[in-house]
Amino acid sequence: MKKITVVGSISMDLVTSTKKIPEAGETIVGQSFSMVPGGKGANQAVAISRLSTEKTSVTMLGAVGDDTFGKELILNLKNNQIFCDNVGTIPQITGIAQITIYDNDNRIIIIPGANSAITTETWTQEWETIKESELVVLQNEIPHEVNLQIAKFCKANTIKVLYNPAPARKTDTEMLDFVDYITPNEHEYKDLFPDLSLEDGLKKYPNKLIVTLGIKGVALHDGTQFQVIPAIPAKAIDTTGAGDTFNGAFAVAISKKLEIKEAIKFAVIASHLSVQKFGAQGGMPTLKEIKGHENYEKKWNLE
Repeated sequence: MKKITVVGSISMDLVTSTKKIPEAGETIVGQSFSMVPGGKGANQAVAISRLSTEKTSVTMLGAVGDDTFGKELILNLKNNQIFCDNVGTIPQITGIAQITIYDNDNRIIIIPGANSAITTETWTQEWETIKESELVVLQNEIPHEVNLQIAKFCKANTIKVLYNPAPARKTDTEMLDFVDYITPNEHEYKDLFPDLSLEDGLKKYPNKLIVTLGIKGVALHDGTQFQVIPAIPAKAIDTTGAGDTFNGAFAVAISKKLEIKEAIKFAVIASHLSVQKFGAQGGMPTLKEIKGHENYEKKWNLE
């Protein structure tokens, strides 16, 4: 059985929909409010699990607070067939994300809470879980030092690492030598490589650096040439979680030994489907749904 381990944030998303963004000092009436499970780590774990079969197990490592949100989020992970025995509960608030949906796009403020208190200092079984993994998935809503320690451990143990540097931070470049795939969006890319054009940066890290460009698609350099895999047009209802869906789907495809360009095409279908429903996790598709899409290629033979 293949094992994919996700180490990252687990949060509750507080989502407000509005037809107008208030000016400073202004109060307006919004359209709706919802509380839905989120956090980049948990989102990517859910995306992976929904696209996996009984031949793949998905494990989540992270932390929640000792509060109602924490209990709800653990239950949500279990309901999505994710192993979370090593998700810790600590005496802090559970992480939250304040999300405002306006004009079919989102604005997000993160309060890390328990996610910022994750440490590897007390890990024992967690390292064994990682050592048994075929792929480890990381993001930036937990401390950089934790990501770096995990990436170095994986490098030493020949375990592949997919690193999504979101949100961007100045220390991201320290991860480059220890990960197999790094997937910033175009804004995060500019923070990572302010002095390199997109084409130059991709050429420097062929088949490793993958840049998502929103409605323009996904860019990479295959070792021979710069390429852009086009996005699939969609009438977006909620773009929250589209990047997490892409990363989760890409992780699944890579673990199934698809070549990198084919893995990107598969992930583009997943993110295309995800934006057509509400919520970061609400729109994440199943493998059956992706197989039913006209862009799915039978040669991928994902089971």
